[in-house]
Amino acid sequence: MLELTPQKKLHHAETQSNLVPDDRFRRLLNKADWKALPERVRRRFSVKARNGQSILFRGETTELKISLVGALLAQLARVIGAPLPLDKKSEERPAMVAVTDDPDADGQIWTRIYARGAGFPQAVNSAKRFSGPTGLEEHVGGGVSMSLKLYVRDGALFFQSVDYFLTVLGFRFRLPPAATPGRMVIGHHDLGEGVFAFTLTLTHAWFGVLIAQTTIFHDMKEA
Repeated sequence: MLELTPQKKLHHAETQSNLVPDDRFRRLLNKADWKALPERVRRRFSVKARNGQSILFRGETTELKISLVGALLAQLARVIGAPLPLDKKSEERPAMVAVTDDPDADGQIWTRIYARGAGFPQAVNSAKRFSGPTGLEEHVGGGVSMSLKLYVRDGALFFQSVDYFLTVLGFRFRLPPAATPGRMVIGHHDLGEGVFAFTLTLTHAWFGVLIAQTTIFHDMKEA
């Protein structure tokens, strides 16, 4: 009888479950940093769903702090698809993320849904593309995008904004720092037992922390 090694078993399970290996995030880190990540974090960023399926993460927003300037910025950003948290009452309410591969753009489509205090949930759509000066960009709508750099600290994986861009009529312009919302840092922190924390912090050079959000998610499922 043929016996599978652990690596082959993982590959076999991924094939059976419509998950396939994906090394695009790994290539953005050096070997030492990649190995410093917990095994579950490496796995979450080493697979993708095929055949148009999505990987789902379900959880709950446990903390959401929005300053007055942050609230104003979030409302103004609604014209490009509301990429920033709008409702402080989303705290302690359900959240869900769906990640769908986008092979035509060499990237992923991320759809985040946050329950609100009243009315419809807030849906945030963005596209990660493995391109640009740092090898990874986030496109949020309205021609606005930012280049991201990856780094590892204390066993957590972080995505930090480097530059913001605006694309108009096919022409792409780098925005000066004064015209940007500030430094965006997104963290992925493994908590064990198939649970992880997603953190988002937006810090402006003049106004300090505009938005600080923490959402606790459970491990990925397919849909």
